[in-house]
Amino acid sequence: MRPRPNLWGLVLMLGVPTLMLTAWFLVPIGVFGPQHPEVSWTVFALALVGLAGALLHEIWAELTERPGHPAFVIVMLIAAALIVFATSYQSLARTPGAFNGAMNTRLDAMYFTVITMATVGYGDITPASQEARGVVMLQILYTLIFLTAGATSVSRRTRNLVGRRLGQQPPEGRPDRG
Repeated sequence: MRPRPNLWGLVLMLGVPTLMLTAWFLVPIGVFGPQHPEVSWTVFALALVGLAGALLHEIWAELTERPGHPAFVIVMLIAAALIVFATSYQSLARTPGAFNGAMNTRLDAMYFTVITMATVGYGDITPASQEARGVVMLQILYTLIFLTAGATSVSRRTRNLVGRRLGQQPPEGRPDRG
């Protein structure tokens, strides 16, 4: 008998990040920006360090097959990273000249975050100030190092689980670790 897919897990995996992003659009973030630079930069740095540490912990848990749900947590942490960077861009945009192009809404900030994360860069919004350029470079490095590693471990686990459920063995020379 073939095991049934875990639909509840899939709903949680997609639903919780969606709720997180929806909440971000509703929660006031006016404390961040040029009026409170010390608070803004401190919270930004602490959030990124905390997310990086949590991602590394969960990636290690995934690689060592620790019991629990590290893939779920990794997806939540990736959504949190999107929120942190979008908040930073929205806050930076309050300084005149920080960006070329329209960055007037949270949707603009999230759009720019996703485009930067994907390293596509449409060019309709570009960083102009040194601070904005620094945050963009940091986001690209952060994405390449931490978020890609997290997404890769989730993908690997998913591929292995699907392969096992379909009764397939892992490719020759590669152990099944999922």
